[in-house]
Parts: sequence; C-alpha cells; structure tokens
Amino acid sequence: MSTRGDTVGIIGAGMFGTALASVLARTGRRVILWSRDTAVVAAIQSQRKSPRLPAAPLPAPLEATADPKRLAAEARFLVLAVQSTNVRERARELGEVLDGSHIVVHAIGALAAPTNERVSEVMAQGLPTLKLGVLAGPALPQDLIEGQYASMVIASVFDEVVAEGRRLLNCPPALRVYSSKDLIGVELASALSGAYTVALGLADGLGMGPGPRAVLITRAVAEASRLGQAAGAEARTFAGLAGLGNLLVRAATDRSADYLLGRRLADGVVTADSVRTEGARAAIAGMELAGRLRTRMPVLAGVAAVLSGKIEPKDAAQIVGDTVAVEE
Repeated sequence: MSTRGDTVGIIGAGMFGTALASVLARTGRRVILWSRDTAVVAAIQSQRKSPRLPAAPLPAPLEATADPKRLAAEARFLVLAVQSTNVRERARELGEVLDGSHIVVHAIGALAAPTNERVSEVMAQGLPTLKLGVLAGPALPQDLIEGQYASMVIASVFDEVVAEGRRLLNCPPALRVYSSKDLIGVELASALSGAYTVALGLADGLGMGPGPRAVLITRAVAEASRLGQAAGAEARTFAGLAGLGNLLVRAATDRSADYLLGRRLADGVVTADSVRTEGARAAIAGMELAGRLRTRMPVLAGVAAVLSGKIEPKDAAQIVGDTVAVEE
C-alpha cells in the first residue's frame, strides 16, 4: 500500500497536470489529482477519463478529489500545474491546509501575474513550507500520454526537493527527470522559452527560412541567458532542457499553443485573446523584468510589441532581423 511519502499530489487537472498524472499512474505510482471542478473529478472517478484530456489513460492508482484537505493529508510531494494567472489564489488556498513538511514544485512556464514575479516567489508568499521548486522541460502533454520519451528538469535550492522529485517523478523511458540547483534560471528559462516559441511561430508563418530561423534561436537563447544572469541565474541553464530544449520541442510541433499563436499572428489574426497563452504572458512580463534590470532584449521586445498591438508582425521581423545583424 502506498504511503503519504510515496504519493504524488497534482494541483490542477488541466492538460499538463492530467498528462503527468497519467504517466505516473501507469507506472504504478499513486497519484492524487486535485481539481476545484467537481464535474472533472466525477468523470475521472467514474469513467477513468478526463474531459479536458480524454486520450489520457487514468488507471486505478490515480484518484481525483476536490477536497484540498485530503490532498494535503495523503500526499507530501505536490506539483502545482495551474495557469500562471491562478497561482496566487491557489497558493493562498493551499496555505490553509499544507504545513512545513510538504514539498511543492510548480510546472508553470510563465511569470505570475499581475506582479510578474517568479512563480516560486509567489508560492513562498502563500505557502507555509520553504521546500519549493520548479519542474520544467520539453514534455508536452500529448508526448507524455503517448510515452514519447520525454525529459524534464527539477530545480530547487534544497537538495531534498530535488531528490524527492527525481525519486517520485522519474519513470523512464516515458519520463526522465534531471536535477539542477539553479531555481531562478530554470524558472526564467522555462517562461522565456514559451515567449520565444511565439517568435518562432511568427517567423515560420512569415516564411523566414531555416537560416534566419537558426539565427533567431541562437539569439533568443543568448538574450534569455543575459536576462537570467542579471536576475542571478547561471547562463548555462538557458541552453539546457528548460530553455533551448523547451524551445526546440515547442517550436517544432502544432501541439504547442504558443507556436500556433505565432502562426496566427503571422496570418494577421491578432485579437485580445492573443495574450492568453503562457508564452504570450511571459513575453509581456519578461519585458517588464528586462526594463527593471536594464537588460536589452530585442527579440523579446519584438514579440511583446506585436502582442500588444504596437507594431505589425512583418515589422517586428524586420526590426529583430536588423538588431540581430548589428549584434552579430
């Protein structure tokens, strides 16, 4: 029988949370999947399917609940997998039922609105535990449910968080979990990779070609690492799984909402909904952070300007191209 220490709690039954729960449960790991949506909980419990990700098999080791007290009582290790706009509210809600023994890592590739802080900073304000971390990397929900040899990295300043994350989440070959102590770097690399995925979708939609695309990728990683260093991160983190790895996977498939947004922007479909993907939010928030840290981010600035409706997509491509040529 699984103990509290061997059970993984997942906060949020969206696509990623459900996919992660699925891959863990298929290996025999007990999972408690918490959602505030009682209809989703009932569907998982009665049909072993989630209406939000119906293709994901949800075998018996997985249980769903809408009761946060049960989640806290039955799982010590928790993964927060909600929208960045909901982080602050969930942290306050969970702060009422968790205690200092819990470990909480988030899998959110954005900065937390409206203050644009890193997600772990917002979690620390609402949760009673100091044992916090981040889970990031090139693992799309569809890849997880199909067993496509996904890899992620878990980062924390606490060795216990990393060790427990690897023990509980590492389930090769479907999912391999690596470790890092660069919490700031992994959080920022993950968030910015979503923003640059929008840029690559935009570039592909405008037919920029493989040469300029390669230059765009290298410049994106360079400027992301520049911002990371200004924030206290290690530059090499941005060339790893959370940064470059994330970007390459998301910008190579139409399964990424950020990539599809970039393609729609290239087609001239720009509406108020444009800023609703996590990558789009990260672009806007990243530019605010860059301003505070006085860091030049030409590629990110171009994406943010398009998303804000300040310039046309074709003009952004020209501006970025000219800036990259100057920087080279």
